[in-house]
Amino acid sequence: MVDISTRDEEQARERELAQEKERKEEQAREMEREKGRKQEQDRQRERELATEKGRKQGLEEERAREKRKSGMGTGIKVVIGVIVLALIVVAAAFLTLSVSVTNAAPGNALPFTTNYAVTFPEGQVITIGTTHITVLSFENELISDIDGDRQKLVVGEDRVISERRAVITTLGAVRLMDTNFLINLKYKGNRDNRAYFDMAIHTSQQVPEMLIRQLLPPEIAAQPI
Repeated sequence: MVDISTRDEEQARERELAQEKERKEEQAREMEREKGRKQEQDRQRERELATEKGRKQGLEEERAREKRKSGMGTGIKVVIGVIVLALIVVAAAFLTLSVSVTNAAPGNALPFTTNYAVTFPEGQVITIGTTHITVLSFENELISDIDGDRQKLVVGEDRVISERRAVITTLGAVRLMDTNFLINLKYKGNRDNRAYFDMAIHTSQQVPEMLIRQLLPPEIAAQPI
């Protein structure tokens, strides 16, 4: 009886020990699962934080891009506005160019020369500044009338338009140039009812061709040479 009772007790203790061991192992597994859940939760929070950070960074970058675009757009608009204004001013200045020509005392230094090939229509009064010019061919000669002073010219002879003063202004009051000038015409012959000349314009200042052309009427078809 004693042996049987002892064996029962030992078996009971073994079962208790096994159960205790199983409980501890289950607790350990539960703790491990809890640890895994916490780690997964931490990783999830990190992913969410990273996603939120990325979203915020993306929004900031988008706002920065929009700001740069806006700034560039404003800058481009300003530049375009300045260019348009400059073009308007240039156009207004060009359209309001005017030349006032008056008599000048001869003898001034005229070191600058611009040369043109020109043709004069016969029998038509041409005005250069305040000078009126008419040419008419007769046989091998050309009769040139400059302000009522008539001279006959043959090929190779010169005719001089005496010294004048030209004041070029724009926008009604802005003075661009004030120069004395003298024009020398060398007769080159006649063709198709037009008299051909080499024309040299001598000036006291260097004058841009665009401004010199303000002196020259379109009827003479001047070409730089």
